[in-house]
Amino acid sequence: MTNATTKSDLNSFTPPSNDTCQRFREVVGERYALNKPEDIAPFVVEPRELFVGLTPLVLLPGSTDEVAKIMAIANETHTPIVPQSGNTGLVGGQTPFRSGCEIILSLSRLNRIREIDVQSNAIVAEAGVILRNLQLAAENADRLFPLSLGAEGSCQIGGNLATNAGGIAVLAYGNMRELTYGLEVVLADGRIWNGLKRLRKDNTGYSLKDMFVGSEGTLGIITAATLKIFPRPRTTMTALIAVPDVTSAVEILHRLQSGGGLLTSCELLPRIGIEFVLNHRPSERDPLETPSPWYVLAELSSTQACAALDDIMETILESAIEDHVATDAMIAQSLSQAQNLWRLRHLVVEVQRDEGGSIKHDVSVPVARIPQFIEEASEAVTRVVPGARPVPFGHIGDGNIHFNVTQPPDMDRDSYLAYWDEMNAVVHRIVASMLGSISAEHGIGRIKRDALALTADPVGMEMMQSLKLTFDPNGILNPGKVLAASSRS
Repeated sequence: MTNATTKSDLNSFTPPSNDTCQRFREVVGERYALNKPEDIAPFVVEPRELFVGLTPLVLLPGSTDEVAKIMAIANETHTPIVPQSGNTGLVGGQTPFRSGCEIILSLSRLNRIREIDVQSNAIVAEAGVILRNLQLAAENADRLFPLSLGAEGSCQIGGNLATNAGGIAVLAYGNMRELTYGLEVVLADGRIWNGLKRLRKDNTGYSLKDMFVGSEGTLGIITAATLKIFPRPRTTMTALIAVPDVTSAVEILHRLQSGGGLLTSCELLPRIGIEFVLNHRPSERDPLETPSPWYVLAELSSTQACAALDDIMETILESAIEDHVATDAMIAQSLSQAQNLWRLRHLVVEVQRDEGGSIKHDVSVPVARIPQFIEEASEAVTRVVPGARPVPFGHIGDGNIHFNVTQPPDMDRDSYLAYWDEMNAVVHRIVASMLGSISAEHGIGRIKRDALALTADPVGMEMMQSLKLTFDPNGILNPGKVLAASSRS
């Protein structure tokens, strides 16, 4: 069959001509066509600075119609386009290569919330809406938009959709694919697909919106979405639970799930992560008197204002301690205490960079296999780099473990990061053996493109390549990402 990756090879593109760039500028206006190095700089580097690209032009369209006109010109002139929405992605999917052929299309000006339909529990938002602003809009309508991420103050809805973002509430509400009713998408040739439905049931043919969610801008550019909102919880109960091992953490998860309250979030934290926080954030305090190898941070919620959640949580934890499944626990007695516990969880992510280089894995395995995975992967990575420090944490409730590995204290950062591919390979082999996924919520982008080709089912790869060729026959949408065969640069 025809291989779509050859269509997306960056070697087949040349930098856009002056005339082409002028046509793009005329669509958005000179003010929103950036070409000065100092203006372009924030758009060409991703948050961890693993990739720094080049582009002759950054376009900031102000409407779906302008996005459509840009794509029509791009398709006619075979100009590759890198869609960008928030620029908070962690796999390089939003960063151009260094060829200078690609133009960045930023969706940040498409930042309107078009409609809130409380009766249908739906909200229509454009791709440039910041996630926190969407959450607040839902709150103002006495509703909840449950997606919650560490970057929610800067990430944008278009990027959340393009990567099928997950976060801490997937256990109860699902990821972005499950939170999406419908989409508005600009196709590679500039046509607009208006799929902004708000229906829970719709069996009229293929589920087109599901193909675009998680496609990382390689099949079309999402410009707006109809998303699900929910009744706001009236009562929440947050607890930090000390456990002796990961097997006990999984048991705590099961007890909480069957305890009678809605388990909104369930996070696994290692002691080493807490110690990193205490070492680098002196204002933070150890939440429990006695250190524990592992912790579970859990939240129960109810849409009713009631005290029953307190009783449910206390009963579960007392039983767990009696059965030696847990060794200690604290239940937050106020909103500020709960916020402090969640801040600790988010700081575990932040402080890893203070300890030096960190080789990261965003993987998922069946929940029952999490203890075995962490044990086997920890042993494997320390064989690759003796003294490396695994920091496994994350969403134990849905099997998504962020298996990050911090450098040995006495090792040079760059020397350590040179083991990135080798360490990824050993971790991904273990994940594959457990029928897991090498990308649970961050996407494929550039970092995992080659790993996907090695680990995915060959027939599945052919189907994805066929979709790419159908939706983007000239290969202009985010080339070199997910499937394309371009070399790293």
